[in-house]
Parts: sequence; structure tokens; C-alpha cells
Amino acid sequence: MAKFEVKLPKMGESVAEATITTWLKSVGETIEEDEAIVEIATDKVDSEVPCEVSGKVVEILFNVDDVVNVGATIAIIETDSDVEVKTTLEEEIEEIPEEIPEEIETLESEVNNLIDTPEIAKNSPSGKFFSPLVRNIAKEEGITMDELEAIVGTGSENRVTKNDILAYIENGEKLGQPKKKEASKVQQVEKITQPKKATVKPSIPVSVNGEDEIIEMTRMGKLVSEHMVASKQTSAHVQSFIEVDVTNIVKWREKVKDEFFARESEKITFTPIFMQAIAQAIKQYPMINIAVDGNKIIKKKAINLGMAAALPDGNLIVPVIKNADLLNLTGMTKAVNDLALRARNNQLQPDEIQGGTYTVTNVGGFGSVFGTPIINQPQVAILALGAVRKVPAVIETSEGDFIGIRHKMFISHSYDHRVVNGALGGMFIKTVKDILEAWDVNASF
Repeated sequence: MAKFEVKLPKMGESVAEATITTWLKSVGETIEEDEAIVEIATDKVDSEVPCEVSGKVVEILFNVDDVVNVGATIAIIETDSDVEVKTTLEEEIEEIPEEIPEEIETLESEVNNLIDTPEIAKNSPSGKFFSPLVRNIAKEEGITMDELEAIVGTGSENRVTKNDILAYIENGEKLGQPKKKEASKVQQVEKITQPKKATVKPSIPVSVNGEDEIIEMTRMGKLVSEHMVASKQTSAHVQSFIEVDVTNIVKWREKVKDEFFARESEKITFTPIFMQAIAQAIKQYPMINIAVDGNKIIKKKAINLGMAAALPDGNLIVPVIKNADLLNLTGMTKAVNDLALRARNNQLQPDEIQGGTYTVTNVGGFGSVFGTPIINQPQVAILALGAVRKVPAVIETSEGDFIGIRHKMFISHSYDHRVVNGALGGMFIKTVKDILEAWDVNASF
């Protein structure tokens, strides 16, 4: 019998620790490979930690509410698998975060001294525990310790969960807000560390009557709204559209989908084919893969494709396929399916929604022929995939033209006209079209 150490995994470059919230297994219980052993909370997300081997839990090294560093051993599994306990020095070394510019450190220190809102302690005077995620939300929303004490928790031992505090924010009234004595210092930090925010104009009163229903926006809805308005006010949006004949792709997928599933245990859809073509086009036109920082252009080396995916509540999230240009079709299919599934199940990790350099959204999934998507800042372009439709089309042959049935779709390209002109924006989607229309119906996978 071998013993295997379950370690707290990395959860993004900026996450150094997590709080144990619930043990899903006890000492003496058996556990299967990839089965969750514990639930944890960070200042960004709540998530589960899976076990890498099958076996029996023989030791649990931390209690509920303990704060654990990334990389620390949290449990020992006795297993029949041919594994050894991982104790090398390399595995204990955590990734060193990038140095923060001295100017930002100084200003942030000054601002912290100017904000009257006290830090939220891990434990309240009555002994209630608050996870890092709950404390972070409370700090951002200006919620006091007294208010946290009053929230009825639905977690283990009446612990206040993320959903509890978000419900309080959406439905309750906060008693206190941070008071800033010198706005100029705060604004200096925001200017350096945060993207530009939209200027909020006074709302115009809307007349309602007894038959109208007033619905409060959710917290996620408010964030999306602010992000979209900020994008429109930051970038000069321009759109280009092009129609693509995807008949060969439709025929090819129909021919290979069963064999592909049998070999890879994955369903192949049109999306990974389109994503692969877009990644190839970006390699040909790298000035689409940029960001703007003031009067400077940052040319991104990696091609990280954001893929808009629907959440259970109807909102969208954009997980990122890192180094998409290095994936073959099988690898792209697995990446697309994995991220889409975990997005629907709220299982994405913080670093999986960061670092995108170009975004793709599939408006055709909702039946739309084409759309005019809003750029996902700080990127400079976004592409929308329209619905694939059977349409009558003129087919040119050596014997003359005739009308036939073809599978076609529109792709829409929104780009920032400050740095991407119409020629580049148009040539880019023309290249995507050429790649897709040149698809070999007899190609292997």
C-alpha cells in the first residue's frame, strides 16, 4: 500500500490561500479518483478539490475554517496505485507573484489609511466565521461586521456563504458605506490599477403604473451592464460582415462525428472548427491580437481565445482557451467541450476566465443570423458566429451557373477603430472565410 498526499492546488496566480469550508470525506472512508474530497473558499470563488487517486482517507490535516496555503498537504490517502508521497522541495515552492510598482504600493498604502471602513475579521465577536470570499465581498460592498452578524447563514453550522451575502446585497439595505477623505488619492490608484469605467449619467425617471413589474437587477447583471457601457465609451466600435459557405464542413462533420465520438469520447461540434480557423487567421494578422494602454499598443505573443458561454442563470461568462493556435482539432474540441461544461456547472477556476486576447461568441446558438457584439475590454476585437442555414445559392461551374442548396452562415467582426482600420478588420474575417471554405471534405482528424 502506498500513501498519497492531497495538496491544495493552484487556483490562479493571485490566489495564495484558501479556507476549508466542508470536508466531503471522513477518515476511514473510501474515495474514487477525481471525486471531490473537500470544499474550499477563496477571495474569488468557492470550489471543490478532487482527489487524484482512488483509495481510503487515512488522515485529514486541517479542520473546517482553517486557512491553508496553496501547495500545502491537506489529507493523506492510502492507495493501491503505484504512487509515492510527494515531498520534493520543488512541489513546495509557490509561484512568486510579479512585483508591484513602488508607486502603486505607496498610493494603495495611503488610500488604505484614508478609508474609514475597518477590515472584516475572520471571526466575529460572537464567534461566527467568515470565509475570505465573504470578507472580500463585504469589504467591496461596504458591509460592516454588524451587518454580517445579522445575515442568516445557510452553510455548515450556519456559516454565511457567498450566495447568502449576495442575496443580502440584492434584497437588503446596507447600513454603512466606506467614507473616503481624499478622493484624489483614491482616483490616482484607480487610474493606475483599474480599467476606465463608464461615466454614469443621471437616470431618467420612468413612469410606472399598477400593472408594471419592477425587477431589481442582479449583482452579475449590474457588473455586465457596467462592463458593456464602459466598452462602448472606451472603443470606437466598427463592424464588418461576411457570408461563409460551410457546406464542406457540414458534410465532413456528418461523416466523421460517430467515429470521432467512438475514438475520443467527445462530441465534435462546429465551434472547435471555427475556433481553430480563427486562431490560424490571428497568426496571419497579429495586429488583431493587441490591447491598448493609453497611447501605447501591446502586441500579445500568446493567442488566447475567449469563448462566451452561458451560465445557468442566463448570464454569460468567457472562459479562455490558452495558446489556442497550438491545438489540433482534437485538442481544440476537448478544450471547448470541457470549458463549456464546467461553465454551465459553475466549476471554472479564476485563472480560466483571465488572460484572453481575442473573443468569439456564438449568436447562432440562439437562432440569430448575425449580431454586432461589444468588444471585451481590454481586447480590441470580437467575432460573432451566426446560425448555419440551408439557403439557395448560385454555384459557378465550367458549364455555367446554376442554383443549388448550400449551408451558409454570417460572421460579424466588431473591432476598435482607434487601432484597427477597416482594411485590417475586413481582411481578417476574409481570411477566416477562406480557411473555412477550403475545408477538405475527405480530411482525417
